[in-house]
Amino acid sequence: MSAKPFNDTFLKACRHEPTEHVPVWYMRQAGRYQPEYRAIRAKYSFFEMNYIPEVCAEVTRLPVEQLGVDAAILFADIMTPLKPIGVDVNIESGVGPVIANPVKTLSDVQRLGELDPESHVPYIMEAIKILRQQLSVPLIGFAGAPFTLASYIIEGGPSKHYHKTKAFMYTQPEAWQALMDKLGEMTIRYLKAQIGAGAQAVQVFDSWVGALNDEDYRTYIAPVMHRIFSALKETGVPTIYFGVGAGHLLKEWDRLPVDVVGLDWRTSIRTARELGVTKVLQGNLDPTLLLAPWDMLEAKAKAILDEGTKQPGYIFNLGHGVFPDAKVETLQKLTRFIHSYRRDS
Repeated sequence: MSAKPFNDTFLKACRHEPTEHVPVWYMRQAGRYQPEYRAIRAKYSFFEMNYIPEVCAEVTRLPVEQLGVDAAILFADIMTPLKPIGVDVNIESGVGPVIANPVKTLSDVQRLGELDPESHVPYIMEAIKILRQQLSVPLIGFAGAPFTLASYIIEGGPSKHYHKTKAFMYTQPEAWQALMDKLGEMTIRYLKAQIGAGAQAVQVFDSWVGALNDEDYRTYIAPVMHRIFSALKETGVPTIYFGVGAGHLLKEWDRLPVDVVGLDWRTSIRTARELGVTKVLQGNLDPTLLLAPWDMLEAKAKAILDEGTKQPGYIFNLGHGVFPDAKVETLQKLTRFIHSYRRDS
């Protein structure tokens, strides 16, 4: 067990409670910008780092110790639960997830299995248990959302326009609904298992759902997301929903039984509030600003903090993940600035 007192600032903010300082963590805070991560990655493939709980725990814990952030996020990939249900996926360097057996028909959907987290991904649960003994900050579990997972499964890998995915959605509604049902159930089981193992909050990444308009989101996506967050509500653990380029969907997200809405850098906190979003907000510094001169980075961060702290329930984060060109020292300085921030200063 960590000797440090437990820092629950992040959890308080998730619950709309006042905090002594603004909590901060960074999406993809474990990654290639860290020399220590690169040294570990040289020894193992991406999935191997997941398969060895001690390695997964070390990679997850490293940025907490290095940066001083207020939460850890489990080191894994949104593809992790797909392998056991029959998706032949591999993470290719410089490309991302590549699917050898993409879904094209209803029969392809029906051949996918059901996830049993305890037997299919026991290494994830073991890593969470190890981390709960080591961390003095909350541990965030996570999963990919059905649309984003479906986009990889149908496209066969990363896509810019998601033409195959949306065509599947429009032209094969029965198969699409079956896929949403299957992925929705998988997500619920996976996240409940993470919570059972000790995760104290969970984030659902719907990275590419911004490719849909609001009407299609309401029709094809909102029902499964409502089901997921309703099921997770039963656990009492805070939930976070995040997507990229999805500012036009914020009103839809505010109707979901989710606790925290994550914003990318395209939509300001002020704009989200003017749209009527009542949830706790998380975000939303453009990650590219990590390469800017410190004076500019500080000014941009302060502007976001000024907007975010106008009411309780705000968590500082980036508008997307840390990228390899970022510097550890910059993130350390940014974290110290956020922790020392006061509105009147």
